[in-house]
Amino acid sequence: MKKIALLAVAFLAGTATFAQSTSTTSTGTKWGLKAGVNIPKYSFHVSDGENPETSTITNFHVTGYSDIALSSNFSFQPGISLQGKGGEFGDDGTNEYKQSTMWIEVPLNLVAKLPLTSSGTNFFVGAGPYAAYGIAGQNKIENKANGNETTSDVKFGDEVGKDLKSFDMGFNFIGGFQLNNGFNIGAGYGLGINDLRPKNTSRDMKQTNRVWSFSVGYAF
Repeated sequence: MKKIALLAVAFLAGTATFAQSTSTTSTGTKWGLKAGVNIPKYSFHVSDGENPETSTITNFHVTGYSDIALSSNFSFQPGISLQGKGGEFGDDGTNEYKQSTMWIEVPLNLVAKLPLTSSGTNFFVGAGPYAAYGIAGQNKIENKANGNETTSDVKFGDEVGKDLKSFDMGFNFIGGFQLNNGFNIGAGYGLGINDLRPKNTSRDMKQTNRVWSFSVGYAF
């Protein structure tokens, strides 16, 4: 997990450097950074049965994006994001099982803006597809009696012995407030549609990501 934290810091610094060094001469184009908390879980889709879900865990995200004006009330927001996902599979009375994963994600959102003041503060809502690639993860088993933990790395791939497929895709839904001083606050929901289970597992069940997110950011 220390490697993931260092990666997040490097990602944030690199995105900020890129944004500051990029010209914004295109009319109506802004650059932004946002970060915050993720509340992810897994959803399982069972053929002719119930669709169980895991419990949620806490993770984080860091996102760099551009806001390209299409009109006075609409914009296109492509970006690149470091997204923490995963879920808690529950316990068997003795141990708790959790999985935390980290993905490089590319969101492509269309955003509508509703001005709230004449000075530039607005309410925004948006949606769009995303594609993501898994880069790191950790499986954790915690003994409830003595607190001892056993951890292992998540193995990405579609072969026998892997934990999750390395590719994910789905849709994002976002909303929030953009303030006239550049700061913004927002929330979002990520709806994964790609089956994350490797080919060697049972094919009568589909596993997908579900993520609530809450962020603060700055656009310039």
